[in-house]
Parts: sequence; C-alpha cells; structure tokens
Amino acid sequence: MWESVLVLQVPSPSVKFKFQIPKPRNWSWMNKYSSIRCAGKVNRWSLDGMNALVTGGTRGIGHAIVEELCGLGATVHTCARNEDELEICLRSWKDEGFTVSGSLCDVSSQVDRQKLMEVVSSTFNGKLDILINNVGTNIRKAMVDFTAEEFSSVMATNFESVFHLCQLAYPLLKASGAGSVVFTSSVSGFVSLKSMSLQGATKGAINQLTKYLACEWAKDNIRSNAVAPWYIKTSMVEQVLSNKEYLQEVYDRTPLGRLGEPSEVSSLVGFLCLPASSYITGQIICVDGGMSVNGFYPHHD
Repeated sequence: MWESVLVLQVPSPSVKFKFQIPKPRNWSWMNKYSSIRCAGKVNRWSLDGMNALVTGGTRGIGHAIVEELCGLGATVHTCARNEDELEICLRSWKDEGFTVSGSLCDVSSQVDRQKLMEVVSSTFNGKLDILINNVGTNIRKAMVDFTAEEFSSVMATNFESVFHLCQLAYPLLKASGAGSVVFTSSVSGFVSLKSMSLQGATKGAINQLTKYLACEWAKDNIRSNAVAPWYIKTSMVEQVLSNKEYLQEVYDRTPLGRLGEPSEVSSLVGFLCLPASSYITGQIICVDGGMSVNGFYPHHD
C-alpha cells in the first residue's frame, strides 16, 4: 500500500521528522487512470475503452456531442424520438467509422426512460462511464400565460427526465469505477431572459442538481458537471433568430459578437469527460461568448 511521506529537514542534519499523509479516500479512482496509462491503453486526453449515453443525439448540440465523444475514442449509445432521424444519423456515423448505437426514447416518459436504461445496461454490460443529459425543450411565453399542461411538459422533459435518468444510471456509473455526468444547462439558469421563466427555472434546478450530485456521488468516484450555452446555431433557435433586429440585439449583448457553434459546446463536454479533468466536479461552465458576465460594455465610447 503506497503512502506519501513528507520529510522535513531541520537545522541538525541528524534529526528528521516524518509526517505520513493518509491515503486519499478515492484512491481507487486515481489508481484506475494511472494504471491504465501505465499499461499504455489510454492517456489523459483519450476516451478509448470508455462508453457513453447521450440523450437527444440526432440534432444540434447533442449530435455534436456524440461526434465529439466518438472522436475521442468512446463508444456511444444515443436516443431520439424520431426513428427516421435516428436511422439516418446511425448510418452516417457508421460511414464515418464511429461506434454508435441508438434507440427510440421520449425522455419525458418514465416507461421510455426505464426501457432506455435497460438497453444501455445490456449494451455496455452493466457499466456506464459517461452520462450526458442533453435533451431539453422550451416554450416562449410570459410566465402568467403558461397552462398546467405546458408547465408539466417542460418540467418533465427538462428536469424530471434528468433526475430520473441519473437515478437509473447511478449503479452503472458506480460500477464503472470512474463515472462522469454532464448536464446541458443554459445561461437562463443564471440570468433573466425574455419569455424564458419556466425554461430558466428548470435549468436553475439542473445547476443545483449538478452541485448536489458532485458531493453526494463523490464517494462513488462519480463526477458531475454542467455546460450552460447561450445562443448556439441549432434548429431549436432558428425561428426566434430569424428576426434580424432580435439577432442584432443578441450580437450586441454578446462580447464576442456572434452565435456559438455546437462544436464549441461539445468540445467542453468532451473535456469534462476526459481523465484530464478528473479533479473537476460540481461546476457549471457558461459557453456564451461572454454574455453572462457582460454588465454594461457599450460598443461606442
């Protein structure tokens, strides 16, 4: 059993004090990565030999995440509601040499979530290295105008699904020996955005869950982090950004002066899954071109 020993040299060369540093509680986690590196099977910047579940992987940010993780060497399972879209993506990924499987799932359905995790458990032999909770939706309207049905729909898709999938995935993540959970949150969980009260509330809840799991699951060597995008070029925001005046306001509010690309979100997700990020947990990182830190910084002097 290895233990660090700190040796202090005092003025008299014949006297030394030794302080033994206790072995870390989660030594098995660090040992997993170090032993893999020593065996030459993987390094800090690779996901070779690891597997991942990415929800909503056929469009936008989810699609970019699937390809990011595959590019880093992971084997991925994804899910979607549209069978035709899923089949097209699976064929395309196969042609690119990526190892991706997929299944139909509406994550707002409890039954579908349970079936999904049964498939994942069977596909990956009872272990899951990476869980990406990516699916999300939004209804843009004033807070007082939401119906009970709309409220339930957004909550079920954005938060209930995430909470339940984490519960179902927990034993698989624990069995991996070094699990990583990444949530797709939003800057709406940090700052107020027009007509985004309900979506922002669900993302704020995700941010808190990210922190709680980081602490609650640390004993099981499972990390928990989130990425919080601003406007990213996806089909989800095409309609609202078709208004050129609105789009210009988005540009003006964003220090980098442009929209983000899905790959600029997926690259951060990929990093948070790598052994290189093994000491990062409980963090919600904005991918927003500086929007969330922009108080008042006019373009004109």
